[in-house]
Amino acid sequence: MKTIAFIPVRGGSKSIPLKNIKPFCDKPLVCWNVEALENCSLVDEIIVATDSDEIEQVVTSRSYRKTRVYRRSEENACDTASTESVMLEYIHYANLASDTIFMLVQATSPLTQAIHFTEALQQYAFGKYDSMLTCVRNKRFFWNADGTSLNYDYRHRPRRQEFDGLLMENGAFYINTVRKILQSGNRLSGKIGIYEMPDYTAFEIDEPDDWQIMENLMRRHVLTEVTGSK
Repeated sequence: MKTIAFIPVRGGSKSIPLKNIKPFCDKPLVCWNVEALENCSLVDEIIVATDSDEIEQVVTSRSYRKTRVYRRSEENACDTASTESVMLEYIHYANLASDTIFMLVQATSPLTQAIHFTEALQQYAFGKYDSMLTCVRNKRFFWNADGTSLNYDYRHRPRRQEFDGLLMENGAFYINTVRKILQSGNRLSGKIGIYEMPDYTAFEIDEPDDWQIMENLMRRHVLTEVTGSK
């Protein structure tokens, strides 16, 4: 059974122009996920789906072993196109086998490491779930607009260490099979499982202010592990 990691990256980001190849901690943003996936032995092939010559050049200029560039259609690279539309476009183009494991990976979550992909795919391999997504545990107290508490009893405020909180989707990656994606037209379907990621992966890069926050988190939680520095 083959496992494909699929990274959709458009050239036309309005909030941060060409953000997917803008240097993030001295490396083009998209390359962080590509390289983490290159180091995940459970991933057979990595597809970077883009409409941009600049993004293609950045990816192909590096000596990646498992990574290929797919030129997505203009129709599925516009602001209104869904991620599912380009997923389905590629699945049909490549004529993927129905039992292929298809992992959608978001370049805007560069703190995802090879161990996260590996652990999630191992969890998926047990066969308990049809599809999976990544979440982080949020221990904030939430309220409804009508003044009622959503996830705790304000009369008995729990201590943080005794509070389970809520699981929040962090958008890092999603796992499904080609068959189920074609049947549902969605990245998630059937019985859905959750791979819980560390707190520091809660952020995604969408706006300029996110950039500095994420770089600080990368240096603190990821790069220190790589370099062994404190």
